[in-house]
Amino acid sequence: MYEKNITSLHLDVLKEIGNIGAAHAATALSTLLNKKIDMKVPKVEMVSFDDMMDLAGGPENVVAGIYLRIEGDVTGSMFFVLPVEQANRFIKALVQDSSLDFQTGNVSELGVSAMQELGNILSGSYLSALSDFTSLKIYPTVPALSVDMVGAIVSFGLVEVSHISDYVIVIDTAITEESTPDGESVNGHFFLLPDPDSFKAIFSALGVH
Repeated sequence: MYEKNITSLHLDVLKEIGNIGAAHAATALSTLLNKKIDMKVPKVEMVSFDDMMDLAGGPENVVAGIYLRIEGDVTGSMFFVLPVEQANRFIKALVQDSSLDFQTGNVSELGVSAMQELGNILSGSYLSALSDFTSLKIYPTVPALSVDMVGAIVSFGLVEVSHISDYVIVIDTAITEESTPDGESVNGHFFLLPDPDSFKAIFSALGVH
């Protein structure tokens, strides 16, 4: 399978693209929140499905997850997974509602929309950076939001790829607000699961063989 041939050079290229996407996302979030937001991609790695669950705190850890399909010249699935406490903090600031709580289900339609918009901004920024670098047409579908155990959220997207692929690209994402004491960051994970043919298309277009 092609993904077994992916090297540290491939991952370095994806990290560079990720940081460009993060810079675009930070600009969009800064405008949305009317405060300075910084975003970085500290690490990109390739892991097995089991390791992916562990990275998100284990299959029974409850998270806020955003799932979307990727369409166009590249196809696949993409998740953005955020610990519930961090999702609460971020969306409370976004919608100015201190009673919002994803864990108890006390979430207004506005809160759900805000979380989906966060997913839109982040995934759109990453995918547009990837599209710019590769000159491939890459389109995200409308994101779906779910608050559930990691295992349940991720399994939903794995059904169609698990029988033909064993690996996932993990893009760590650290979001820092200027006003946050001690530079505390919101840490989430992007899980990128290109369909097998798309691995080859991406790296061929990048000139990395």
